Amino acid sequence: MKIKSAEFIKGVAGEDEILHDEIPQVAFIGRSNVGKSSVINSLVGKELARSSSVPGKTREINFYLINKEFYLTDLPGYGYAKASLEERDQLRQLILWYLLFANIDHKKIVLIIDAEIGPTEQDMMMARRINERQKDMVIVANKSDKVKKSQYQNQMQDLQLKFGINKIIPYSATKRQGIEELMLEITK
Repeated sequence: MKIKSAEFIKGVAGEDEILHDEIPQVAFIGRSNVGKSSVINSLVGKELARSSSVPGKTREINFYLINKEFYLTDLPGYGYAKASLEERDQLRQLILWYLLFANIDHKKIVLIIDAEIGPTEQDMMMARRINERQKDMVIVANKSDKVKKSQYQNQMQDLQLKFGINKIIPYSATKRQGIEELMLEITK
C-alpha cells in the first residue's frame, strides 16, 4: 500500500466519538525516546508526528487518518517523561485504558522497542498485557542500524526468544529499513 494522504485529525485524552467511529485503528506504542515519531514519519513519508529531544512530550492519543482508510494512533510514550509522578501515572493509565479496556478492536498494535538496548521491563510488561488480551501485535525493533554487525544475528534471535509469538521487524528510520515490511503488516 502506498500512502497517498496522511492528516492529523485530533488528540484525545479519554472517551471520544472518534474511538468508536468504525474506522480501523493501528496503535503505535513504545517507551519515551524510542523513536516512535521517527518510525511513524518514515512510514508515512512526511513529518506527521512531532519528534522532540524531550522525552514524554506527547500527552494524548493523536489520531492520524491514513488514505482515508484507517487511523494511525500515536500514544504517549511510557517510562521516563519530564513530568510529575502523578502526570506519568495518568499517562500510563491513559495508555492501558486505550489499549486494553476501551473496547476497541485494534486492527494492529505496533510495539516499538530499541533494537540495540533490547526490551525494557516496561516493554515486556506491555507486550504481556497486550498478548493476554489476544490483540494482534507486531514488534518493531527500531534503531536496528545501531546494532553492531557482529552482534546483529544474536540480538535478533534474542528478541524473538523474548517476544515468542510476536513477529519482529528490524527497523531503521534513517536507513529506511523495514518500512515495506511494517506497511504490509499493518495493512493486511
